[in-house]
Amino acid sequence: MKGTLAEKLLRSHLADGQLEPGREIGLRIDQTLTQDATGTMAYLGFESLGLARVRTEVSVSYIDHNLAQADFKNADDHRFLQSAAARFGVILSPPGNGVCHHVHRQRFGAPGKTLLGSDSHTTTGGCLGMLAMGAGGLEVAMAMAGRPYYLLTPSLWGIRLTGKLQPWVSGKDVILELLRRYTVKAGVGKILEFFGPGMAALDLPARAAIANMAVDMGATAALFPSDGLTRAYLYLNGRERDWVPLAAEEKADYEVLSELDLSGIEPLVACPSSPDNVRPAAELAEVSVQQVLIGSCSGGSYRDLMIASLALEGRSRHAEVDLHLNPGSRQSLENLMAMGGLDSLIRSGARICEAGCLGCIGIGQAPATGSASLRTFPRNYPGRSGTAEDLVYLCSPETAAASALAGRISDPRTLGNCPEVPYPNRFSFNPNWFIFPAAEPQKLSILRGPNIQPFPTFPPLEEELAGEVLLKAGDNVSTDTIMPAGGRALPFRSNIPAISDFVFEGLDGSFASRARARGGGFVVGGENYGQGSSREHAALAPRYLGVRAKIVKSFARIHKANLINFGILPLTFADPGDYDRIRQGDSLRIPDARRLLREGGSEIPVLAAGRRILTRLEVSARDREILLAGGLLNQARE
Repeated sequence: MKGTLAEKLLRSHLADGQLEPGREIGLRIDQTLTQDATGTMAYLGFESLGLARVRTEVSVSYIDHNLAQADFKNADDHRFLQSAAARFGVILSPPGNGVCHHVHRQRFGAPGKTLLGSDSHTTTGGCLGMLAMGAGGLEVAMAMAGRPYYLLTPSLWGIRLTGKLQPWVSGKDVILELLRRYTVKAGVGKILEFFGPGMAALDLPARAAIANMAVDMGATAALFPSDGLTRAYLYLNGRERDWVPLAAEEKADYEVLSELDLSGIEPLVACPSSPDNVRPAAELAEVSVQQVLIGSCSGGSYRDLMIASLALEGRSRHAEVDLHLNPGSRQSLENLMAMGGLDSLIRSGARICEAGCLGCIGIGQAPATGSASLRTFPRNYPGRSGTAEDLVYLCSPETAAASALAGRISDPRTLGNCPEVPYPNRFSFNPNWFIFPAAEPQKLSILRGPNIQPFPTFPPLEEELAGEVLLKAGDNVSTDTIMPAGGRALPFRSNIPAISDFVFEGLDGSFASRARARGGGFVVGGENYGQGSSREHAALAPRYLGVRAKIVKSFARIHKANLINFGILPLTFADPGDYDRIRQGDSLRIPDARRLLREGGSEIPVLAAGRRILTRLEVSARDREILLAGGLLNQARE
C-alpha cells in the first residue's frame, strides 16, 4: 500500500501492530458517532467501564432511527441518550437533525481524521478524506474510552476514475455500477481508494453516495482525496479551517487496481432483493411503482433534493404513486427551502417527512402488499421495508423523480435537458440544533426508563460446547434477517431479554422459543454471513439466547467482530462441502473448546451427529483473549 492515501492515514493513527497483510493493527480514533438504534447499548457499555468522560477529540450521539415515539419506550431511550451525552462529554444531535453520517460530514467530519461509528454507513465520511469505519457499539464505546480500534490490516483496492458523469447520472449510479460488476462481498477486508482524472468533476454529494454504499460491497472503508472540491464543500458549511490537502502519491501501490470510466455509466436500478442485483433503468420500464421515496442517507443531500425538485417542477406525481421526501438532515431541508426547492416538491404532491432514517430502517413508509417501492436508500434486503415479501428497488434521486412522474421505473434522460443545481453562497445552519455537554457533568444523573435494562453479563468460555443446530441459513444472510429492525423490534433495543424474541423471526418464528427451551446451541450459514448493518444486537441477542458458535462458509467483517465481542465463536468450514452435510436439528459438540483456544489452535474439530467436521477459527491473539473471557466487556474489566 506504499504511497496510498490509506497508508498515510493508517500509519499516522497506528497505535498497535504493524501494517502487514493479515496482521492485526490497533488504530487511534479521533472521532466517534453513535445512533439511537445502537447508542443505548454503547453508552451502557461505556458506563460500565467507570470512566467520567470520553477521551476522543469529538464524539456525537445521534437520534435518527427510531423517531416514531409510538409509546414511552422511544422517548425514554432518547432521554437516556441525552442525559448520557451530557454526563460523558458527548455532543447530542436530537431527533429531527437528520441521519448520523449525513449530519456528521456536514458539521464535524474533517480530512485526515479517523472516525468510528456504530452505524455501518459511517463509511460516508470517506468522501472528506477521512478514514471512516463502521463497528459494533461496544467497540465504539472502547474507542470513546481512548482505546485503539482493532482490525486486520486491510488490503487496498485502488479504483482509478476517468471521464465525467453524463447529464442525469449521479454518484448513486456509480456505486450501483460497482455493485453490478463486483457484488456485495467483493470489498470484504478491503479499503476502496478512489483517484484519477475523473475526480475533478465528481462533487461531494456524489463522493458521499459512493462512500456510503461502499460498505454494501463489504468494504471496511472508502477513501477520496481531500482536494479543491472538498475545500469548497467545507467552505459552504462554514468549516474551511478544517480543510487540509490529502491525496495518494502519483505512483501509489495498490494490491488490486481497477479503472472506471464515469462517462460510460447510465442510470441504474438495484432490483429486489439485493443491492448488487443491478439493471439499467431503461430496461425496467415495465415495472410500475406505487411508492417512491427520495432521501435518507444516500440520497438526501441538498443537491439530491434540489435535483429532484427541479425535475418535478411544474409537474405532478403520477396519481398512483405515493411520493415521500426524507431529507438527510435539517440543514439540507432548510437550505432546500431557502433556495425555493421545497415549493415545487410540495406542489408535485410529495409528502414532506422528518429528517431521519424512517423507511430505510422499517420505521414507517412500508409499501403495500405486492407493490413495487422505488427508493434512493442504500439497502433492499428482504423484508427490511417492514412489508413481508416486499419489492424494493434502489436508484438515484434523478431516476426516482422521473419514475414518480411516470408511475413506472423511468430513465431520467427522457425528461429532456438536465437542470443545473443552484447553491447558496453558504449553507444556512443553526448551531443550537445540537446540545453540547454539560459544564459540570458530575452533578448530573443518567435518566433511565423501565425499558432500559442492564447490559447482560456472560460467563467465560466453557471447557466444552454442546447443543443442536438451531438454524441452518443460506448465503448473504444480513443482520436485518438475524435481528430485524422496524417499528415492532427497534423499541426494545435497550432491553435485550425482550428484543431477543425477534431473533431470526423472518426465517423461523420459533427460533427464540426453541433456543430458550434447549439452552442454546449453534447456527450454521453460508457465504457472507452477517452482511449489512453494524447492529450488535444481531450478535448480542443470539448470545443471550445461548448461541455459543456460528459455523459458516464466510463472515462479513463487522458481524464477525461483534460475535467475538460477545463471546460467540465465529467458525468457518475448512471444507465448504461440509455445509451440505449438516442439517438443522443435528447435535454438535466441540470438545476441549477452551483448551484449543488457549493453546492458539486455529483448527477446531466439531463432532456432528457422529461425524468429525473440521472448522477454522481465524482470529487474533487478542480476539482469543476476548472469547476466553466471554466477551469484550469481561476482558476489558480484567
